[in-house]
Amino acid sequence: MSAAATPAPTSHPTDGPLRTLDVSGTKPIPFVRQVGVELRKMVDTRAGLWLMVTIAVMTALFVVLLFIFGDNGETDQRTFVNFLGTTSTPQGFLLPVLGILLVTSEWSQRTVLVTFTLTPRRGFVIAAKTVAALVIGLAALVLAMAFAAVAAVAADAPGAFDGFGVDDVAKFGLLQSLGVLQGLAFGLLFLNSAVAIVVFFVVPIVFNVLVNLISWLRDAAPWIDLATAQQPLIGVDTQTGLPVDVALGAEQWLHLATATTIWIVVPIAIGMWRILRSEAK
Repeated sequence: MSAAATPAPTSHPTDGPLRTLDVSGTKPIPFVRQVGVELRKMVDTRAGLWLMVTIAVMTALFVVLLFIFGDNGETDQRTFVNFLGTTSTPQGFLLPVLGILLVTSEWSQRTVLVTFTLTPRRGFVIAAKTVAALVIGLAALVLAMAFAAVAAVAADAPGAFDGFGVDDVAKFGLLQSLGVLQGLAFGLLFLNSAVAIVVFFVVPIVFNVLVNLISWLRDAAPWIDLATAQQPLIGVDTQTGLPVDVALGAEQWLHLATATTIWIVVPIAIGMWRILRSEAK
């Protein structure tokens, strides 16, 4: 009898040393390009695009309303400063929402998997999102100033540009930046659009109720409430809506710094810790 044939050994793809792709020579993505990517994401999504369109439309609408009703026959309120100030209402509500969506849209649509695969440095991505949020705030300021300037020239009110200086632009720019950064902070903290937006709008309402009920909380409001600390920037009492004339001294800056730490710095820090330690899914 003949011996049984022994099958010849076959090779497998896993035999031998594994080959890897050497990417050590690949240049990292420049920070400016990453910021551009984050800005483009806001335009590529329907929510972000329509929100930016809404901001522009509402800014123009508030300027038009002041242009129509700002002259009562006795005093003409249609000045550049007043036009610029009235734009803070729609932008103050909508810019933080844009900051929230800048972060949470990645998690709700699960594109964060692609983002962190292409750019594994998560801190780098969050830093780019932060700069993108500030760029959006600056663009909103430029848009508001353009609308205000056109309306002031068209109104031709006496002293339309009197009392306006670089410090007014700086205050308004700081106000817009804090608003969009607070939205970004809430987005990082919750990573959920609905929760972040609801908390952002509900917390001030609850705080105002507590301030009216608790006297010591009313005294501490400039230190722990960002809206109250921002009153010297906007010149309006956030609770009564009446104008306030408070100069930005050392104490007011300390109020603003403390409230900013509580409502912006701390949420960003917690959100960063959460993102750096969590699994993208």
